[in-house]
Amino acid sequence: MSFKKLIEPLADAINHKGFKEPLPLQKQILSKIKSGASLFVIAPESSGKTTSLIISVIQKLKYAKEDAPRALIFVKDKQAALNLELEFNAFKRGTDLRVFCAYDEHDIDIQRDNIYEGTDIVIATPKRLNKLFYLNGINLNKLQMCIVEDADFLFRNSNFAQVTRTPESIGKCQYLVFTDTFDARFKRWQAAFMYNAQVVKFNQALLR
Repeated sequence: MSFKKLIEPLADAINHKGFKEPLPLQKQILSKIKSGASLFVIAPESSGKTTSLIISVIQKLKYAKEDAPRALIFVKDKQAALNLELEFNAFKRGTDLRVFCAYDEHDIDIQRDNIYEGTDIVIATPKRLNKLFYLNGINLNKLQMCIVEDADFLFRNSNFAQVTRTPESIGKCQYLVFTDTFDARFKRWQAAFMYNAQVVKFNQALLR
């Protein structure tokens, strides 16, 4: 998939950042994601996983539409959420897409009010997302994409169990998991809500 096939504001933002053509990983996965496929993307650092995630979400959602979020992205902690928000803001210039971060070190009532006002993309830590959901602080009925960034963090504390609860509360959805390594515990997801998912293992030799 070439950058020329992206919506104009996104293509302009990519060009402004100096990206002339997709990275090798992006050539492998962007068209698959655009087609609606659920993926486990296994690739090393600096291969373009985060940029692929951002491009795919903006390209699919395009513009603000519903009050309820249409994309949910799980991250490991507050700093990861804020960093990803900054990256989204750089790429979504020229669109009206709304991004909101929900993390544990912030007043949950304020977060619930902000989400209620309307957002398209929620970047959340697993613990805070689950708490918001059980307090009726977030509506997942319109969700189109459920994503885990740098998924290695899932296997610390109770993150894996908390993220696994989310599909129990939503309908049909595209799932994307970006990780450095494929953990055998992901097979539980393949047997449940990600049973049709493709596993894309990026060839590190392409980086050389």
